[in-house]
Amino acid sequence: MLKRAKIASAIALSVLGLAGLSMWSGFGMPDAHAEAGFYGVEADQAIGSPGSIIRMEPMDGAPLGASAYRVLYRSIGVHGEPIAVSGVIVVPAGPAPEGGRPIVAWAHPTTGVVPRCAPSEAHFVFQTMMGLRDMVRHGYIVAATDYPGLGTEGPHPYLVGASEARAVIDIVRAAHQVPNAQAGDRYAVWGHSQGGQAALFTGMLSASYAPELKLVGVAAAAPATDLKTLLTEDADTDGGRNVTAMTLWSWNRVYGAPIDQAVEPAAMPAVDALSNECIESVLDMVERHYSQRPLQQQFLAVKNITSIEPWKSLLAQNEAGTLPADLPVLITQGAADRLVLPSVTEAYVQRLCAAGSRVEYLEVPGVNHGWIGSDSAVQAVDWMADRFAGQPAPNTCQAPSR
Repeated sequence: MLKRAKIASAIALSVLGLAGLSMWSGFGMPDAHAEAGFYGVEADQAIGSPGSIIRMEPMDGAPLGASAYRVLYRSIGVHGEPIAVSGVIVVPAGPAPEGGRPIVAWAHPTTGVVPRCAPSEAHFVFQTMMGLRDMVRHGYIVAATDYPGLGTEGPHPYLVGASEARAVIDIVRAAHQVPNAQAGDRYAVWGHSQGGQAALFTGMLSASYAPELKLVGVAAAAPATDLKTLLTEDADTDGGRNVTAMTLWSWNRVYGAPIDQAVEPAAMPAVDALSNECIESVLDMVERHYSQRPLQQQFLAVKNITSIEPWKSLLAQNEAGTLPADLPVLITQGAADRLVLPSVTEAYVQRLCAAGSRVEYLEVPGVNHGWIGSDSAVQAVDWMADRFAGQPAPNTCQAPSR
């Protein structure tokens, strides 16, 4: 049993973001499962204004007396089609301030790529929203998308930045329709790992996609910025194999990219197994450890997947670009991260700095990938509070914190 626990711990700290890490403190909390049929939609139900709510239901277990709702709302898919997306909206207790409550859009890390892996369906959904108690204490609405294809019909467009961003922005829109939420037009976005990528793409798209909203800042912990490095330099680790397998499996279904040119036929059963497993608990990580074992012997059919089409172009398309220079950014990074490498994050920060962004970069000694989201949540919430308060954004572009 001790050996299995050590295996689980090792993988939990390597897979891209592992939302399940936060569940350690969640035992005994209320079950968050949805009513039967909540996530199902007919095609015509998805047609409508992005962010409009299809259905919603109350949830138990939100902290500090807050009200919580599971929502199904409209958005736009990878190919421009109308889709339904699920998520959770948490509304603080008490009266709203003049101008309405600020909103924080929480962008979750990797939970899987099939519908049953939706965070809104997880037992410990509130424990996986990093900094939730502090955000509620500040009086912020927290709007947490599942992303497309998690909860709703899949597959999930994994690490597809624009898809994530539209889902993030549209659940902010949806918050305005929740009874008694009294949502204002200002919001910040905060995400970890895959959610860090989602946060950065939200910063890239917000002004054009939702001009009626005011994005005051982007906070990202160990964001997935350089997907080419992520799928090559980490390919020989448990976490890297997990991420690569899920990416190839998802993009084959989402984009029609030929997976047989990328994966050895003998490796496909393991790729299928990993892509149909969720990341919610330590037991899930034990299962994934054994599922990915065959990939240690045989996996990719090419030495460098980033050099062949269409994978090369798709990876480039989903790498985060620079943000509007007037949009403040906070990026936190664990110095001991072996999945999203500190050097990769530092290089992205330098790109932002060169483009004129005001960036606060915080590198935390001894912290690895799985923990940087929770370990920097207090700093992220405080940073967002200053943005909502109109304080000048700090800038460490000349001398990043280490």
